[in-house]
Amino acid sequence: MARLAQTAGLTDVQIDILRTVKDFVEKEIIPHATDLEHKDEFPEAIVEGMKEMGLFGLTIAEEYGGLGESLLTYALVVEQIARGWMSISGVINTHFIVAYMVAQHGTDEQKQRLLPKMATGEIRGAFSMSEPECGSDVAAIKSRAKPDGDDFVLDGQKMWLTNGARASVVATLVKDDLGSDSVYKNMTTFLIEKEPGFGETRPGLTIPGKIEKMGYKGVETTEMVLDGVRVPAESVLGGAEGRGQGFYQMMDGIEVGRVNVAARACGISIRAFELAVAYAQQRKAFGKQIAEHQAIAFKLAEMATKVEAAHLLMVNAARLKDTGERNDVEAGMAKLLASEYCAEVTQ
Repeated sequence: MARLAQTAGLTDVQIDILRTVKDFVEKEIIPHATDLEHKDEFPEAIVEGMKEMGLFGLTIAEEYGGLGESLLTYALVVEQIARGWMSISGVINTHFIVAYMVAQHGTDEQKQRLLPKMATGEIRGAFSMSEPECGSDVAAIKSRAKPDGDDFVLDGQKMWLTNGARASVVATLVKDDLGSDSVYKNMTTFLIEKEPGFGETRPGLTIPGKIEKMGYKGVETTEMVLDGVRVPAESVLGGAEGRGQGFYQMMDGIEVGRVNVAARACGISIRAFELAVAYAQQRKAFGKQIAEHQAIAFKLAEMATKVEAAHLLMVNAARLKDTGERNDVEAGMAKLLASEYCAEVTQ
């Protein structure tokens, strides 16, 4: 089992980070995860521990106070965290996507202002694309921005914001009528800054409350209502040149988000396999451990094969993105296979 889901070619720094995170998961997450999940309680102590470890700035460049690590490192960290409790990975995933988008597409002023505080976890990020009547169909979004002097006024309703209440900056995709023939070039991403919490967190912006869910507890999922929210032109991701680029910026962020989803699924599968092996070695039937019965051994072998296959696809997608290449197909494949296999392994 020690050979399962291993990653070749890691640096000493990556190995040290993963060893530290795994130890943190064993001591600080696994013992408390079930209780926190059942109570639907935000894991304050765990999040503070992650801040101290620098995980909120894992991929943020060192010049902004981060660790400057790769997407691969981040994905492997998420795999370990999800192995302990998937909700914890939700706390950092949207934050990571927003930090990535600012780093890749933001102006120098946006990077200098936001990234240092994001690296420490003082500012946390949320990502907002979905709406009540659309999810993957991004072209159907109705929220929009209208220029008004040196500002923009935003109106609309957004859904399914992970970290929606605790975030201080929300990367928000809205329609921006620039007269382009392509609907995708009439979209702009705004970095909406707000106070953490529920209710009206800046004039016109309301986080109504936490959406109740069957699972994925602990981390809040919210909607966001924009009613005449006035933001300065400097809030456009990428500045003036960022107008009309919102869809493409979001898709760039989604690529790394898909790797994260694959990593989460891998982590859950690994933990399920570990628990299955431990139980099969402890439970006895017909005078021997059930692990010694061929039917159970076949099940464990199939589980291990699925864990390994999903891990390899996830690592490939992360490494491809780290080279600067598009990884949309590979990330989608990793997300699909890892999530499907996760459901099968846990069953």
